[in-house]
Amino acid sequence: MFDGNFRSQVDAGLKPIGASIKRLGITADAITASGLVFAVAAAVSIGAGFLNLGLLFLVLTGIPDLIDGAVAKAWGQASNRGAFFDSVSDRVTDALLFGGVTWYLVASDGRAWVVILPVACYATASWVSYIRAKADALGYDARGGLVERAERFILLALGLLFPVLLLPILAVIVVLNLVTAGQRFVKVWRQATDETPALSDRRRRRPRAGRSASQRWAGRRSSGAPSSRRRP
Repeated sequence: MFDGNFRSQVDAGLKPIGASIKRLGITADAITASGLVFAVAAAVSIGAGFLNLGLLFLVLTGIPDLIDGAVAKAWGQASNRGAFFDSVSDRVTDALLFGGVTWYLVASDGRAWVVILPVACYATASWVSYIRAKADALGYDARGGLVERAERFILLALGLLFPVLLLPILAVIVVLNLVTAGQRFVKVWRQATDETPALSDRRRRRPRAGRSASQRWAGRRSSGAPSSRRRP
């Protein structure tokens, strides 16, 4: 939702920040790598039960993800390599954060259904990202949907800020991820369906198969054509 509605405005606002960071000699890849470091720190802090510290590192994890694109454009180095690195780091960050939450719940609660919630958050989030990645590879548009990474970060931050709400928020994240994955799946399905010819069209385009030997022989006999074989 955020990416589809506000990305252009945010990119315009971050352009001066990207230029300032570029003057410091810091590259976009370094910014992305710093986000991974903050994600590790957030996961360890959350797993150890220091939720406020984990919240701080969570915010610090989101900042590089927000500005690395602006830095890449300032350097004039926006490339497939950078996009690949950024996408992989996003998946690793998600795994670290929800892994840290799982670790915390195992230590503080231990009930199976509670522990499975952050696992379900990560699994359903991966469906959302995979549908978009596969759609992009096939030439379809799967952007948009109810929640994306920004919304998940905000919801998780609220859960860390108010621990009593952490379990309900995790459940909400799972539901919203499922809705978003469904929205993207239907969107790509419709695009692919519009490109797929109907069965009747495929049959009309199929070349006519040649007649079999028995059919050719029967045709010669009915037309009175002489046989190619000579009688002894």
